[in-house]
Amino acid sequence: MKTRRHAKILELISEHDLETQDELLQYLREAGFDVTQATVSRDIKELRLVKTLSASGRYKYSTGSGESAPDMSSKFYALFTDSALAVDSAQNMLVIKCMNGMAQAVCASMDAMYWKDFVGTLAGEDTIFVVCRTEAAARETQEALRKLLRV
Repeated sequence: MKTRRHAKILELISEHDLETQDELLQYLREAGFDVTQATVSRDIKELRLVKTLSASGRYKYSTGSGESAPDMSSKFYALFTDSALAVDSAQNMLVIKCMNGMAQAVCASMDAMYWKDFVGTLAGEDTIFVVCRTEAAARETQEALRKLLRV
């Protein structure tokens, strides 16, 4: 439940400019998570979320992605290992199958890592579509991600 909630939090902060714990709490409850403010506060600390300046000039919760957030890789690996079921490729594209409801969170954590070989990603409920720059990059990424799958 905690992993799923953390995944939802990462998804929510990537989709919305959330300024307060109360806003995050409200979105989580709307998504079906029965949580308290204390739980949300703990989750923010565990995910090491920070407040950054949004494009509108207001502060919002963020992973602090980019060069200043080396911890994002551990979040991605934890989410991927717990949620991904299969990885396949076709030419320069990857398809990652996940547990139902987890693809967007895995994809959001993947995007926050800024993979140099990725042109773009798209996630649904249980599938992530990745366009890589080259066929070789797709094959290399597929092999690396397959090693992370739980068998």
